[in-house]
Amino acid sequence: MVGQKADSTMTVSPDQHEATPLQTKKNTVLVSHGRPPWYSHDGERIRDAYVVGIAGGSASGKTHVARQIIRHLGNIPSVTILSQDSFYKPHTEEELALAHASLFDFDHPDAIDMPMFSACLADLKACKQSNIPIYSFAEHQRLDETQYIYGPSVILTEGILALSDPNLRDLYDLKIFVQCDSDLMLARRIKRDVAERGRSVEGILDQYLRYVKPSYDNFVRPTATHADVIVPGSNNAVAVDLICTHVRRQLDERSNAFRKTMAIPKSGLSVEDLDDSRMIVLQQTPQLQGIFTILRSTTASKQDFVFFVDRLATLLMENAVNCLPHIAKSVVTPTGSTSTGKAVDAPFVCGVSILRSGGALERGFRRVMHNVPVGSLLVQTDGKTSEPLLLQVMLPQCVRERHKAERSWVFLLDGQIGTGASAFMAIRVLLDHGVKQEHIVFVTMLVAAGQGIQVLRRAFPLVTFLCGAVDENLEEHTIDGRIVWITSPGMGMIGDRYYL
Repeated sequence: MVGQKADSTMTVSPDQHEATPLQTKKNTVLVSHGRPPWYSHDGERIRDAYVVGIAGGSASGKTHVARQIIRHLGNIPSVTILSQDSFYKPHTEEELALAHASLFDFDHPDAIDMPMFSACLADLKACKQSNIPIYSFAEHQRLDETQYIYGPSVILTEGILALSDPNLRDLYDLKIFVQCDSDLMLARRIKRDVAERGRSVEGILDQYLRYVKPSYDNFVRPTATHADVIVPGSNNAVAVDLICTHVRRQLDERSNAFRKTMAIPKSGLSVEDLDDSRMIVLQQTPQLQGIFTILRSTTASKQDFVFFVDRLATLLMENAVNCLPHIAKSVVTPTGSTSTGKAVDAPFVCGVSILRSGGALERGFRRVMHNVPVGSLLVQTDGKTSEPLLLQVMLPQCVRERHKAERSWVFLLDGQIGTGASAFMAIRVLLDHGVKQEHIVFVTMLVAAGQGIQVLRRAFPLVTFLCGAVDENLEEHTIDGRIVWITSPGMGMIGDRYYL
C-alpha cells in the first residue's frame, strides 16, 4: 500500500488494539520510494503488481522469509505482505466453543475462505484497492472492521495453504515453498502461541497432534510440488538473495516512462481549442483577469496571494458544482409560499487534493461544498527519472469502498496542469478504486496549452476539466541537474507561495 514512509519493520493498522492479537500483525505494509506509473499514455494499466506466493508448514518461517526478501530487495516502490490468516471464515457459536477448547481444525483447507482470498489478491494484483478482513486469534473470530490496502508493486502472499488453491496459484508470478524440520516448527509454534496468542503449552501440543501435523502431511506438504523454488526454513540467505535478484529483474523489465512525451508542446492551441463541454475555462472577466494579475506578480505579498488564491478557488468551485447532477426540489419559504429550486442528486460527493499545490484550493472548496469529506494524494517527481511517484494515498471512505466509489462524484484539486503527469496519476488512482470517469471533475487554476492536457483528454475523454486560465507555454529547464517543465507566464510554485 502506498502510505506513510516506513523502513523494513512492519506498520500496524490504526484499527489494531494492543490488548487483542490480530492478524494485522502479519499483514505488513511497507513503503520505500514511491510508486512509479503503472499505466501507458492512453490511460490503460500495462503492468500488474508482482505477486509471490509463499507456503510451508505452521511456524516454518514463511513470514520471516517474506521479510528477509523485503530487506534484501532494497529500493523498491511499495510492498505488502498479505497473510492467509486474514481469511479464516466467520465462525458459528458452536465452532467458537470448539475453537476456545482447541478442538477446531484451523489447518484444514475448509477453514479458509479461499474465494475471498483469491478475489482480494486478484484486486491487488490488478492495481485495485482491497479491504482485507481482520481476524482476532484471541476471539477466534473475524472482526467487523477491515484493513484497506492499495498500491503495492510487490505482493508477498504467505500461508500454510497459499499454494493449495488453483485460483490462487494462477495469480502468482513466483511460487515458493519453505521447507523446515518438524521438530523446529513445533518449537517455534509453542514459543509463538504462548507469547502472542495466549495459549497454554498443553493446548498447543494437543492441537498440534490432533490437527496441525495431520493437515501438514495431507494438505500442506503435497503443495511443494507446485513451487518454483524450495527454500530452507533456516540458514536461507543464499536462496533469499537469488529470489531477490529475480524479482528486481522482473520489476526493471516492467518499468514505464512517458512524462517527457507529455511535455512536448503542441503548437497552435488556444483557449477556444480547449473550451468545450469537458474542458471548461472560466469567462475571462475583468474581475478574473485582475485576480490573475495579482497572483502572477512577484511583488504580491503573502497575505494578498493567499487571499486571492482563496477567492479564485471559490470562483472555480462555484462553477464546478454545476457539473454535479441536480434534480428539482420544492420547499416552503418563510412567507408560506412554495418555491421550486434544485438539489444535488449525487449519493456521495468528496474532494481529493493533489499535494501540495492542490491543498491551496481546499479552503475555497469547503466554502462552496459544506460538510463534504476531503482526501489527498501526495505525488512528487523522481529526481532521477523525472517521472511522477505516488507516495501517499489518503482517500475519503466513500472512495475506499468500491460499491460506494462507483456512485461517488470526486472533485480533484490541483494548482495547475503542466505536463499533466501528476494529474494523470491521480485520475488513474481514482479509476483503480472504481470511480467512473464521468464522475471526476478536475479543478485547477491554470492549464498549460501543450501536449499534457491533450494526452489527458485523449486518455480520459469523460473526465471534466475546469480551469481559471490557459497559459500558452510549457518551457523545459534544468534545475540541479534535473529536467523540469515550467508553465509560462504561470504563477510559480503555488504550494510554496501559499504555505511558506
